[in-house]
Amino acid sequence: MLITHDTRCALDTVVDLVNTAPDSHTGSGGTDSLASVPALADFVAKHDISDVEVGVLAERDLGSVRAIRAQFAQVFAAPDPRGAATVINDLVAAAGTTPRLTDHDGYDWHVHYFAPGASVADHLAADCGMALAFFVVAGEQERLRRCEAPDCRYAFVDLSRNRSRRYCDSRTCGNRLHVAAYRARRKEAAG
Repeated sequence: MLITHDTRCALDTVVDLVNTAPDSHTGSGGTDSLASVPALADFVAKHDISDVEVGVLAERDLGSVRAIRAQFAQVFAAPDPRGAATVINDLVAAAGTTPRLTDHDGYDWHVHYFAPGASVADHLAADCGMALAFFVVAGEQERLRRCEAPDCRYAFVDLSRNRSRRYCDSRTCGNRLHVAAYRARRKEAAG
């Protein structure tokens, strides 16, 4: 599956957005990483959301972004492509999608799906929704996953060749579980 630069950026953004929710990592104590307008401004800056005149972000923006975050989480939890497609269609339609070609900030030609002057929530719903739609269309919805570690619910996109990734990060969650299993086997063998 060919993933263009702008699609990859949108995928990274939607994964990071879903992972800001309080239920994404049980070790976080249920903390919402998008708890305030300044946190939203940091998220927007981190993800270099450009060509959007978001202006001064307000509480309504925060509420709207949290609402689409919950819808994106439903896509990662969808049991089948039809369920994912239903949520994605609702997100993209509500954003008033307006595809247009652009070549900004040193990037080659690519498509933006949000209307000029769209709110930050509509920008995220349109661009991230379309990035997820490409996976459903390609028959790759199962690549939209949640970490299998018992204390982690982070979302991720499995871009491994054989679709075998199980953990959000093999160096943390994966390694921690492998070490625990190894220690349990050693303890059992020792009797």
